[in-house]
Amino acid sequence: MTIWLTGLPSAGKTTIARAVAERLDGPLEVLDGDEIREHLSKGLGFTKEDRDTQVLRVGWVASRLARNGVTVLASLVSPYAAARDKVRALHGEAGADFYEVYVATPLEVTEARDVKGLYAKARAGEIANFTGIHDPYEPPVSPDLVIHTESESVAESAARVLELISPTTALRAAAGTPEESA
Repeated sequence: MTIWLTGLPSAGKTTIARAVAERLDGPLEVLDGDEIREHLSKGLGFTKEDRDTQVLRVGWVASRLARNGVTVLASLVSPYAAARDKVRALHGEAGADFYEVYVATPLEVTEARDVKGLYAKARAGEIANFTGIHDPYEPPVSPDLVIHTESESVAESAARVLELISPTTALRAAAGTPEESA
């Protein structure tokens, strides 16, 4: 299966993905958008076409891993609904489960927690095509799960993802888990 976490930059997608990964057994892979850009999609920019290419590359890899028994946690901004829909279709064609998780953190919260300073650079005109500032983010219409990191901890968010994929796994993961903030 693939658990696809989408949302604005600094929404908490990768933090949640890593927290979920710590609580799962079996073969799994975390595909982080920033890491993928460095290794698989080096040279792509941030135009709509380049973003769609990035999302579809990661989606294709995720679908292949998932169809071969690997649990994939993909954390990408993936701002455009059509590209996310194509990724869901790739999983359907591969016979793999796909869960879209919308990390619905408000812009003012993502800007406040931006450790890389990307929002400030975007607002200063140093970064073009920045999602949420210059380019749109199209929220999922019917995600499998919506997470609000401004009002729940990382542990609570991770438990909700685990509950989505398996109620038994979620109960086991939530027991004794220290509370963290997104």
